[in-house]
Amino acid sequence: MSFPLPFGKAVIAPSVLSADFSDLKSSLAPINDGAGWIHFDVMDGAFVPNISFGPLLIPAVKKCSPLCIDAHLMINKPADYAEPFAKAGADLITVHAEAESPIKAIDKIHSLGILAGVSVKPCTPAEKIIPFLDKADLILVMTVEPGFGGQKFMAGMLPKISEIRRMIDKTGRKIWLQADGGINEHTAIDAAAAGADSLVMGSALFKNSNPAALIEKIRQDLNNLQ
Repeated sequence: MSFPLPFGKAVIAPSVLSADFSDLKSSLAPINDGAGWIHFDVMDGAFVPNISFGPLLIPAVKKCSPLCIDAHLMINKPADYAEPFAKAGADLITVHAEAESPIKAIDKIHSLGILAGVSVKPCTPAEKIIPFLDKADLILVMTVEPGFGGQKFMAGMLPKISEIRRMIDKTGRKIWLQADGGINEHTAIDAAAAGADSLVMGSALFKNSNPAALIEKIRQDLNNLQ
């Protein structure tokens, strides 16, 4: 399965960080039909104040899900880890504009034959992504401070999403615009209305008693929006 290109509709990208690691197969089963791809929040304890997991989790998830994988590297030196994540099976790797040598990292990711994204923290202005507009396949706007799941969506990021959407549209390129942090059935609609077409959902999805039904409800609401 190849990583999808933007097609005019918003997709849900469940964050495996909130899945049940004691039973990944059962935890991921409800999202396999309705989600766009799976999002990996990779944290090194230095770039952000938390530690999550490395590339070895990717093969385990691929055994439980046919969905493509976007590895979001919240780490200081992403270029050094592009190859391990690509070899483990990541279909897209996202690095931070605030990390060390992000252009080098994106070039490295592309040289490995997979797609590359760039992310910006809440305090980083939209203009920071300008050097990446001719390179990135995905732009990620953090709608919480990166590091921990379950945070409240920062509505102040909606104008940034809209501004970056305008930047993307001017390029004429097929670039996903992703929102990540505090996304639930309500804020998903707000982010999509602002221009996001990829919505990372973690705790709001996996802690729901019926994740599949929640994804379907959000998809219907997004279709009505569009």
